[in-house]
Amino acid sequence: MKTVKISLNSIDKVKSFVNDITKFDSDFDLVSGRYVIDAKSIMGIFSLDLSKPIDLNIHAEEGIDEILTTLKPYIVG
Repeated sequence: MKTVKISLNSIDKVKSFVNDITKFDSDFDLVSGRYVIDAKSIMGIFSLDLSKPIDLNIHAEEGIDEILTTLKPYIVG
């Protein structure tokens, strides 16, 4: 598992993020405080506080480089 910090501070960013990660078979979790939601769930994402960066847990054994390249626009610091 790999964890990165991402920022989804606009509705358009959330939509394109979900479209990008649904291309992968791996599981993705967003962690905000004590909440853990499926990152492929657009409704779940909107239930989080999107004003600050969120941890994204990537549960992938292989293809992690391709996933990280796809997620580059969302990754912060």
